Amino acid sequence: MQSAYIHIPFCHHICHYCDFNKVFFKHQPVDEYIEMLIKEMHHVSGQYLKGKPLQTIFIGGGTPTALSASQLDRLLEGINLELEPTNELVEFAVEANPGELTLEKLTVLKNAGVNRLSIGVQSFNDDLLQRIGRVHRKDDVFRTIQLAEQVGFENLSIDLMYGLPGQTVEDFQESLKTAFTLNVKHFSAYSLIVEPKTVFYNLMQKGRLSLPPQELEAQMYELTMELMDKQGYKQYEISNYAIPGFESKHNLTYWNNDYYFGFGAGAHGYVNGVRTSNIGPIKKYITNIQQSGDAFNSKISVSKKEQMEEEMFLGLRKIAGVSKEAFYHKFQVKMIDVFQKEIVKLVNLGLIVNEAEVIKLTHKGKLLGNEVFQEFIDID
Repeated sequence: MQSAYIHIPFCHHICHYCDFNKVFFKHQPVDEYIEMLIKEMHHVSGQYLKGKPLQTIFIGGGTPTALSASQLDRLLEGINLELEPTNELVEFAVEANPGELTLEKLTVLKNAGVNRLSIGVQSFNDDLLQRIGRVHRKDDVFRTIQLAEQVGFENLSIDLMYGLPGQTVEDFQESLKTAFTLNVKHFSAYSLIVEPKTVFYNLMQKGRLSLPPQELEAQMYELTMELMDKQGYKQYEISNYAIPGFESKHNLTYWNNDYYFGFGAGAHGYVNGVRTSNIGPIKKYITNIQQSGDAFNSKISVSKKEQMEEEMFLGLRKIAGVSKEAFYHKFQVKMIDVFQKEIVKLVNLGLIVNEAEVIKLTHKGKLLGNEVFQEFIDID
């Protein structure tokens, strides 16, 4: 086992684009949920960890920082007890909302061993933040970063979004310029994807969502790559940029197709060749944990063929590409013997390069990533 993902499904406010498993904080059994999370960690990790140390832990949501300082303290106490982080834990990360991180909460996180904060900024344009349903404003971001640095956090990451309703290339460029004035080590920059069961999806169905055309979205992506590089942030994955050495170790677990636990309502995991997903509804999750110690909604064994496909379409998200040697080591078969047709086609389209040791995206391939990944799904 490499990693553990822990899901906190509570939010004080639901953003217009979010389709993650989440609920409004009010009137929820939050304390009971935390106790059941700890029980699940005890039950599941006891079967699989067997004294082997984890390398990364990530608490996501929802909004982990929606919890009170005492609730965070209890959660982190449980994590440290049940997952027993050792010196081999290189990254202990928590997602955070600007404006929700008090000095007290930050101190709790730091004292429990958290060493990375991923802050959901999305934009530095206050009008745009309001339009997408965010409750924080630009000034909250500056305050939050200042507080985090005051407590001693050095590894800070910021999430940005582009292709938002009414957003212009100039808007996005201004957000990037502002972001670069902050002393953060990592950026994630994602284009908006309108998912079902979101406010934006409902507006789109009614013809009331005005999104930038694809050409402008592509310009925003090109601009991100260009300006990040100029500022010393190296692109290491399609949507992620870091000062070298500050790449997200936890997310690399996913892109390297390694194993990880998924704890909490609606969480997904990948354990010993089996992809797991947990029950989503909070009360049902709690009942299942009380009764059996786990809350699996599904457990699907991944065939060798599917594992090889996943190795390609997840690994190609990395700018370094997929190593032929690592592929052979994992599957005892050469990549070219499995995917010759797909590789030749994508090379001819100018979307990937087939080098001696790796296969990776070209610049054009980064812009048309989904077309590349699709080639490796449902191979003959």
